[in-house]
Formats: sequence, structure tokens, C-alpha cells
Amino acid sequence: MKRVLLGSLLVASLLSPLASAANYTVDDKGAHASINFKIKHLGYSWLTGRFDGFKGQFSYDPANVSASTINIEIDPKSINSNHAERDKHLKSGDFLDVEKFTRASFSSTSVTDKGNGHMTVNGDLNLHGVSKEISIDVLKVGEGKDPWGGYRAGFSGTVKIGLEDFGIPAKLGPASTHVELELHIEGIRQ
Repeated sequence: MKRVLLGSLLVASLLSPLASAANYTVDDKGAHASINFKIKHLGYSWLTGRFDGFKGQFSYDPANVSASTINIEIDPKSINSNHAERDKHLKSGDFLDVEKFTRASFSSTSVTDKGNGHMTVNGDLNLHGVSKEISIDVLKVGEGKDPWGGYRAGFSGTVKIGLEDFGIPAKLGPASTHVELELHIEGIRQ
């Protein structure tokens, strides 16, 4: 009996990594995901906001984190700083130029497992017509069944990017050359 039990456990442990890989769709419709930003305003305070329009997918395998991928598409016109006139200015040619650059995106190129739910996601950010590699510090928030019969996984991440690296003039002074992005991604397993 012990041999059968040990054999069953061994087979289960060998097969479980294969069964745990999954594809997820980012839950942008349920408002369980957000892409937020903050930038110093003249060096005296923080201007905060978010992008309301985005969609994406990711794959995640807790047994093989380095095989994970993420792809996100962002609508720059959806920028929302809770101030209509400022948003109009941010959408103009002075900053995002959303009429010319109608789409921003991020596609991962590698994921490094740092242990205890921490990882680094490297990838290409395409913003304002410029594509640059960035590294996002990510924390796995959790995963499990939801009350509607589905299965979810959630992550948060942060990254700081230079405006001029993406061809966006830094017009708010020397203290306001970088924007900090805060990402909260919850996905529904497909």
C-alpha cells in the first residue's frame, strides 16, 4: 500500500507543473485592474492619474515562473487625471500627442523569479512612437477561485520611466522628468 501511495504522489508531483500553466485575460471590465501614474508637479507635489482604457492577456505557471508572459495594450486617449483641462493638455502634442500616437503597449520578453512571489518582468514598452526595454518589479498578490465559478490571479508592479526616453518633452521642470507607473493586474483564467 505504501508503494502505491508513494507512486501516486510521485506521478502527481511530476504532472502538476504541466497542469498548473494557464492563460488569463486581464479583468478590465470588472475594474479589477488598473494602470496608475504619478509625476512630481514642479517638484512641489504629486500629480496622479490613470489610464481608463486598456486590455491584455498573460500566461502564468507558478511551477515555472520564467515561462510566464504578459501583453498589454493601452489607449492613451483614456488618460484621466481627474481634471478635464489638464487631461486635454496631456493628450495634446505637448505630451502624449494622442491623435498621432493612438496606442501604447507592453510585451514581456522575460520573467525572472526572485522568490517569495517577487519577480522582475522585462519587456518592451511602446509609448509615444518609441519602443524601449523596461524592467518592472512585480509582486504576486494571490490566486484562487472566485465567487462566480472562475479562477483568478493577481499581480502588482512598479516602474519609473523617463519622459524624454520616449520623446515626451519634460516641460514641468527638472524635478518632473520621470513618471512612476503603478500596475495592478488581475486576470481571469481562460
